[in-house]
Amino acid sequence: MNALIRAKKHSFLFLTLLGLLSFTSCKSDTSNIEIEGVDGPHVQLLQDNLMISMVLENVVLDGGLRYNIPKYPNSYIEISPDLQSSGTLLSVSVSLDDVFDDRLGNLDPQRLPGGRALPGVAGGQLPAVAFSIEKFHNMSLYVGPEVFGIFVPADLGVDGAIATFSYYMNDKKAGNISVVGNDSNGEHGGILLLLNMKGKMKKKLMKRAERY
Repeated sequence: MNALIRAKKHSFLFLTLLGLLSFTSCKSDTSNIEIEGVDGPHVQLLQDNLMISMVLENVVLDGGLRYNIPKYPNSYIEISPDLQSSGTLLSVSVSLDDVFDDRLGNLDPQRLPGGRALPGVAGGQLPAVAFSIEKFHNMSLYVGPEVFGIFVPADLGVDGAIATFSYYMNDKKAGNISVVGNDSNGEHGGILLLLNMKGKMKKKLMKRAERY
């Protein structure tokens, strides 16, 4: 009986989490999920910088700031009121020089904030730097030999479940995106984006970094 109750509970949590998600209208095989209350994340390559941006519609700020990312000397995070909505624009500019800096691989391995394993990652952890800025407590950047990722804390209105989907750029799979529900303490929910940095993609990005 207890097992049945647990199964129903997990099923309800998963259905609740799926209720926060929808797919683009074309529903093609390369459509990224859409998360209720979030526009993005969007990823662009500008010169030798990865630009990751998203609008959090339920987070309101009166002003904005730019923050240097610890251990990433050429990278920063900027938050500001979104021009086209009442929400908050979060933009992360990560230099490829920082991504491919071998010293970052010596950072202490970390899981998700709160201790849960990183979904889709063997061993459930990667070298990472964790930091907090206004309105965003326990943000993390992960870097490994074949992956780069960011965790953005957000209360998505669901507890317990983590759902992971493929993330596409230019109709090609570029990594995974996970919608992370709050943990057992009602904390540490958010959005995890992990991008592939291996093979042809890594060579392409390293050439791009050398060009600039």
